[in-house]
Amino acid sequence: IEDEFSNLPIFDQYKNRILKSMNYYQKYVQEPSYDKLLPDPLTAPYYQPKYTLVLEMKDVLVHPDWTYQTGWRFKKRPGVDQFLEQLGRTFEIVVYTADHGMTVFPVLDALDPNGFIMYRLVRDATHFVDGHHVKSLDRLNRDLSKVIVIDWNTQATKFHPENAFNIPRWSGNDDDTTLFDLVAFLKSICRHFTIFHIF
Repeated sequence: IEDEFSNLPIFDQYKNRILKSMNYYQKYVQEPSYDKLLPDPLTAPYYQPKYTLVLEMKDVLVHPDWTYQTGWRFKKRPGVDQFLEQLGRTFEIVVYTADHGMTVFPVLDALDPNGFIMYRLVRDATHFVDGHHVKSLDRLNRDLSKVIVIDWNTQATKFHPENAFNIPRWSGNDDDTTLFDLVAFLKSICRHFTIFHIF
């Protein structure tokens, strides 16, 4: 099969094809799978929420726990049901995580049976930079002045720190009130601000 290297000497053909394949797989691992991670915003007469809320799943919404008796299981953070229900009517909610889809999708199916989470982005939607999976907000296909990211990991949001609202990593404690507090805070943003005015 002829390609762009067919006119080169045999050794150079093999070398260039190997390099091209290596570059392809390196790009496949390091860059998001798609140029647009979310579909275009809805237009009238359909309703498109004004703000997009991007949430990490692990240690923000749920906490992974492992024991010999149960194996791996995920514990819901206190207030997560009310958080999704109240903000799902106001925000376009997106879960964006570096975990694999085979882990994320079953957990979110159980966590959000009413479908308040509109989109799910997993590891293949992240940039891999310096050993960290970084969330690529530029490819969200949304106005970044109206995107808020809730995460505990500053490395995951380092491309857009102005959009990130970093909260403490949840370790599974039952007395946590963070999500209850966030509901009031995020609702006030919707009523009074644009993102770059507050961060």
